[in-house]
Amino acid sequence: MFDTIIRFFQEGGDFMLPIAIVLAIGLAIALERAIYLFRVSRQNGKAIAIINPMLKNLEFNNIALLTEKSEITGIFQAGIRRMKQTAERQEIEYAMEEGIMDALPQLEKRTQYLATLANISTLLGLLGTIIGLIAAFSAVANADPAEKASLLSESISVAMNTTAFGLIAAIPLLGFHAVLQTKTLDIITNLETAGVKFLNIIAKNNLLSNVETK
Repeated sequence: MFDTIIRFFQEGGDFMLPIAIVLAIGLAIALERAIYLFRVSRQNGKAIAIINPMLKNLEFNNIALLTEKSEITGIFQAGIRRMKQTAERQEIEYAMEEGIMDALPQLEKRTQYLATLANISTLLGLLGTIIGLIAAFSAVANADPAEKASLLSESISVAMNTTAFGLIAAIPLLGFHAVLQTKTLDIITNLETAGVKFLNIIAKNNLLSNVETK
C-alpha cells in the first residue's frame, strides 16, 4: 500500500505536494478545533450541572464565586454582576449577550479555513491536471504517429491523478467543516438557552423590573 501511494504521488506531478500540504494543514486545524470544541462542550455541561441547583435555590452569590472555567459560568456571572447594578431585564440580558459575543470568536476560530482549504485543494488539482495536459499534448505533437495514442492516454491518466487527489483532500475537509460548524452552533445555542433560563428564573422570583429602555 505504501508503494502504491508513493507511485500515485510520483505519477501525479508537481502539484501533488502542494495539495498534500494543504490537506495536512486542514487536518491539523480540524483536529485542534475538534479537541477544543468538545472540551468546551464538556466544561459547559459540568458547569450547568453545578449551577442548576444554585439557580433553583437563588444562590447567586455562590454562582458569582465559582472558579469553574467555562463560557456558561462566565455568562451567568456577567448577568449576576449586572443584576447587582440594575433590576432591568434588558440591561441584564445585554450583559449576558456581551458574554456570548466574547466567546464567539474563540468558538469560531479557524473553522472557516477548512472550507477555504478544501477549495484550494480542488483548484490545485484542476490546475495540475490542466498543466499536465498541456505538457502531454506538447509532447504528443513531436512524437511518432504510431505512439501518439498510447502516449496521450498515458499522459492524460497521469494528469488526472492530480484532480483525483485534489478531490480526495477536499471532501474530508468539507466534511470536517460541516461537523465543526454544527458543533459550534450547538454550543452557541446552549449558551443562549442558559441565558434565557437565567432570566426566566429571576423574573419568576420577581427580581427584575420590566421597565423598557428607550
